[in-house]
Amino acid sequence: MIEIFTFVFIFILGVIIGSFLNVVIYRFNTGKKITKGKSMCMTCGKSLHWNELIPMFSFLFQFGRCRGCRAKISYQYPLVEFFTGVIFTLIAYHLYPILEISTINFVVLLSIFLFIFSILIIICVYDFRHKIIPDSLVYTYIIISFLLIFINTTGVGSFFVIPSIWGVLAGPMLALPFALIWYFSSGKWMGFGDAKLMLGIGWMLGLNMGIVALMISFWIGGIFGIFALIFKRFTKVNSKTEIPFAPFLILGTLIVFLFNINIYKLLSIF
Repeated sequence: MIEIFTFVFIFILGVIIGSFLNVVIYRFNTGKKITKGKSMCMTCGKSLHWNELIPMFSFLFQFGRCRGCRAKISYQYPLVEFFTGVIFTLIAYHLYPILEISTINFVVLLSIFLFIFSILIIICVYDFRHKIIPDSLVYTYIIISFLLIFINTTGVGSFFVIPSIWGVLAGPMLALPFALIWYFSSGKWMGFGDAKLMLGIGWMLGLNMGIVALMISFWIGGIFGIFALIFKRFTKVNSKTEIPFAPFLILGTLIVFLFNINIYKLLSIF
């Protein structure tokens, strides 16, 4: 019973934070302060009251429209809020066995990874919308991921550890191919932001799991591209359309993180 309440609390927390992530996504690089200023309708500028700011529910109760001008509200709002709640809950479930070992370790690790994936959610949606990965966000992710190699994420034994040489090299080794593709294609085939993102992913997951995350990302991206072209009448995607790769990298990273998929597990499937 306590477990259920814990996961419900984490989900609600994720939905609330997801609402804040939407604010960051919309206001980032617009000159508007993220933590100040009233929320308003993007169409008519109407200031929103508290009952119009309830995550997910306000969108449903208002049938996806502004009460003032009746303009449609982007589906991004409820989707980001809902999936942030889901992702937070899955992360808590993934780390929950650590709670039996150490409550402090569980809380600290949970806080770290919730913060990390909050950054990744912003990067994912922002790159999808604007085809660019903000430096300030990806550098923050890189720094946290690098510090993570000095932390024992299993929850067993000492909290701080001395990383192996492969743990240190994982980030640069996984980022290098992306950097080379960016360099030799002059940025036409791959953005440099993807290389920086891969640097953080390598340090967070390690070389073994990082390679798997990369493979899964390419698979998901390929499937998405095929379906987008098949249904191009609705997706408005053609062979020349620029498709951001960061969302696929982040999704692959989330899958590998949650299920602890390494190369050996992946090979066992085949």
